[in-house]
Amino acid sequence: MTTESALSGIRVVDAATLAAGPLVATWLAEFGAEVIKIEQPRGGDPLRQWGAQKDGVGLMWKSLGRNKKSATLDLRQEAGRDLLRELVSHSDVLIVNLRPSTLNRWELDYPRLQADNPGLVMLHVSGFGAGGPKSDRPGFGTLGEAMSGFAHITGHPDGPPTLPSFMLGDGVAALTATYAVMMALYHRDVHGGGGQHIDINLIEPLARLIEQPVLTYDQLGTVAGRTGNRWDISAPRNAYRTKDGYWLAMSGSAPTIAMRALRAVGRADLTEDPRFAEAQQRLANAAEIDRVMAEWIGERTLDTVMDVFDEEQVAAAPIYDAEQLLADPQMQARGVYAAHPDPELGSMRIQGPVPRFSETPGRVEHLGPALGEHNDEIYLNLLGLDADRYRRMQADGVI
Repeated sequence: MTTESALSGIRVVDAATLAAGPLVATWLAEFGAEVIKIEQPRGGDPLRQWGAQKDGVGLMWKSLGRNKKSATLDLRQEAGRDLLRELVSHSDVLIVNLRPSTLNRWELDYPRLQADNPGLVMLHVSGFGAGGPKSDRPGFGTLGEAMSGFAHITGHPDGPPTLPSFMLGDGVAALTATYAVMMALYHRDVHGGGGQHIDINLIEPLARLIEQPVLTYDQLGTVAGRTGNRWDISAPRNAYRTKDGYWLAMSGSAPTIAMRALRAVGRADLTEDPRFAEAQQRLANAAEIDRVMAEWIGERTLDTVMDVFDEEQVAAAPIYDAEQLLADPQMQARGVYAAHPDPELGSMRIQGPVPRFSETPGRVEHLGPALGEHNDEIYLNLLGLDADRYRRMQADGVI
């Protein structure tokens, strides 16, 4: 294992707010990129106040701010934008989520920034993407979850469309954007290309994962509806309740797994029944398979069910809450949730870097820093501002 991180030498300016853009910066920081988080001098990134708090400290900020350096800068002031341009000229990646019109008005658009830094990779995350009649509208992950088709197919047939209670749209966009940044850096550094602009919105990455309904409509003219915990390409596939009140999920996506599941619940006879022996027939009779599974599972405790399914190599898993997830022996054996020291919280358990590399593993150096904690390092040491200019900017509220 090498001591140098995979992204050592890459400097990222995270000038985005809330979830998608900052998530990209978090993942880059885990693998060694120097990430400078730019925040408003008063209040910082709204993510600091987002979600659960402990003694006024935002828990999500502590995780998403890991390994980042916090520098305050008021981009609403021209002096603040000038300072950002200086910083970007010394950096490899810039992440923003301003509206396209704001980028142009503030003269922070890519052509202007690239003129000073030809190798700059600029990631622009927006609600709807550049171009088109909605390009300048404000957008959040919730709108992506709605417009991508996710909410339409999520929930029970007789219930309303269902939105997730976590940042799904932002997360999928951030994952897409992270590999996009890495491809742009590869193109620049391996193929000798220049920098480039990356346009990511909150709808298209999630819609790409939900492509089946679009393909079905395009070719068959039918609109997919909500199916609860079932899925119209696999049976058995559902959530089932045990005798002791727990839930588990099962998937029979592979024919061999579906046959094992039927044998595990004592219905080997159904593996020879033409209604269940082939995938399309199983789908046509999914309700009957669900009834068989639900009855057998409902008469047994979770531990008993999982013992049988594990023995028979059935693809099933308990449906965990946070307490159960942290206590799971597989998670514990892999050290997924380690406690990290923090000056404000004492310590906090957070999920470690994903994925895992044999030679250049990701690391958590520290949790989210205090607002402006690294101002001196960034402005005095990195940019070399003289003390008088630095004090004036502090007095004017630019920093």
